[in-house]
Amino acid sequence: MTTVRTVEVPTTLGPAVVQVQRPVHARGTVVLTHGASGRVDGRDVLAVRDGLVAQGWAVALVHQAWGVAGRRTPPRPGPQDEAWVPVVQALTTGRGRLPQPLVVAGKSNGARVACRTAHLVGADAVLCLAFPLHPPGRPETSRAGELRAPLAHGIPLHVVQGTRDPFGTPAEVRAELPDPALVTEVVGEHTVRDTGALVRAAAAFLAGLGDQQGAEG
Repeated sequence: MTTVRTVEVPTTLGPAVVQVQRPVHARGTVVLTHGASGRVDGRDVLAVRDGLVAQGWAVALVHQAWGVAGRRTPPRPGPQDEAWVPVVQALTTGRGRLPQPLVVAGKSNGARVACRTAHLVGADAVLCLAFPLHPPGRPETSRAGELRAPLAHGIPLHVVQGTRDPFGTPAEVRAELPDPALVTEVVGEHTVRDTGALVRAAAAFLAGLGDQQGAEG
């Protein structure tokens, strides 16, 4: 059995809207958000949500405040992060708090905000779907510092990247990380059409995270 509820969280950019799907005896929580389009109904994002819920994870799909407000592009990192942090905190504190471990996840721009703020929200891991390492055709404008931010705080990171992603190929992303195993390559571009492969990669990372925590315990 899975319960579904909608939560509205006030932020500095207005309200964010979160749909929470929580299986009974959830294995942990994934807070998942969208890319720069501001849409939460992308086929790839919904597939990951549904696949992880089926694997026993509670998933909170966040429509960030700027997207709810109808903005066509995300704000700069500072204001975006300031509005994101209280959303995760609201989901993980109080009587209705979601279970640990906590994984913050996002597609593209959502992956960026997850990486930048993982240490601020007490995340146990970060899952990036199509991390935008650089703008298309501009590899010199690198966001590698954002990508590596979780690792600098000792937080496990995994990236699922399309083979033909113009925002950074799997090889380009691997070159910025200390271990090539931190990247799973799936056939596709920035939006991966093979959602089955996307879900399998995400689920494998989360399963490995659970196994690692069990061994440490």
